[in-house]
Amino acid sequence: MNDSHKRALLERFSAWLDAAEAGSEPIAEQEQTADLFSLFVELAGLRTEVRTEARLVKEALDQFRSAFDTLQVSHATAQRELDRTREEAREMRRATLRPLLLDVIDLRDRLVAALAMSGDQLPHWPERLWRRQAVQGQAWQEGLRLTLQRLDQVLRDRGVEAIQSLGRSMDPRLARAVGTVPDHRAPAGTVVEEIRAGFVWEGAVLRTAEVIVSRPTANEEAAS
Repeated sequence: MNDSHKRALLERFSAWLDAAEAGSEPIAEQEQTADLFSLFVELAGLRTEVRTEARLVKEALDQFRSAFDTLQVSHATAQRELDRTREEAREMRRATLRPLLLDVIDLRDRLVAALAMSGDQLPHWPERLWRRQAVQGQAWQEGLRLTLQRLDQVLRDRGVEAIQSLGRSMDPRLARAVGTVPDHRAPAGTVVEEIRAGFVWEGAVLRTAEVIVSRPTANEEAAS
């Protein structure tokens, strides 16, 4: 400890003694009181700042929550609008494509009917003419078969499938009975002949089938 430091301590001690004799608070206590007051002031200011910051943070969170809620509502609205637009586009596409598909199916019916015709079903043809044109007729039928296969492929590519009803119980949602025949080999209501093919398109009926279904024979009806 150097001399200057010693003199400073002595001066502070002397001042403390003078203050004690005069009945006033020691300088150290005054300094301590002043330091505590400053501390309290700083704490009060810090508390005010914390409250202000907390209020600003709360306001920011409220604004963010409001913006987030608005964004969610906007997203839900946009999603509903998108779904509605897609459904309208789908319905418009179906309304436009349906007549074209039915025309293709009608053309297919004509090809099937043409292929079902055989030469012996055409009466009064001279035998010599028929023999001469037999090879040409076979090529013509083969061309029709290829065209029919192409049409079936076009229909399948667009989600159109033929209804499989032959040998099954008639489903009134898919087929319409245009006649009945007695048949002891199949239960009543079974499709035994298909007059016009039916088709479904993307899970919905595009054209119902026209079929002939079995009914009990006379003996079966008498027995029942």
